[in-house]
Amino acid sequence: MARAQFQKGQKVWVECVGAWAHIEAVNPVWAKGFSEPVRVTYDVGLGREFLAAELMTPEADEVAKDALGDEWRLLRARNKWQAAEDCPHHPFPGTYPVVVTDAKDWGGWRTPGAEYDRDPDRVEYQARLITAAPRLRALALEMIQAVDEAPDDAPPEMRRLAKAARTVLEQVDNVLAPPAEAEDAQAEVA
Repeated sequence: MARAQFQKGQKVWVECVGAWAHIEAVNPVWAKGFSEPVRVTYDVGLGREFLAAELMTPEADEVAKDALGDEWRLLRARNKWQAAEDCPHHPFPGTYPVVVTDAKDWGGWRTPGAEYDRDPDRVEYQARLITAAPRLRALALEMIQAVDEAPDDAPPEMRRLAKAARTVLEQVDNVLAPPAEAEDAQAEVA
């Protein structure tokens, strides 16, 4: 028995075509003596009907804002070097994660295909962590601010965590200048 996994008007990724489409019609295939359809196909306006296994739904993008107000999103890109059948051990066969840090889907973080194939679970975790970084930074800033407003009322553990968060954020926010000796040496060489 088959049940519809998508509905009319839903946006789907058609993997074999490599394009987004909208479901135009849900077509159940009935057989005599069965109370439910034996198969369900989907018309997405690409010239033939597709099975549910050939379609993918878009993942909910985790949207975070960095310090400059840019959104960071986790997108999935099609793996050009390996077909989904060649890498069933990947969490999302046939794709790899891309963290986009620009509103125009430019910039960000990607990983080489060989590295992804070596340890896909680790790379997926890194992508989720990088996407969450702006929210984690905002959370750390809120904690620091809460402790700074009433340091005597904050529990010792919270003060310790706020101090550690301040140290980590200083490493992120402060751009260190090269030592004066190194600058002098570079000036002499030039």
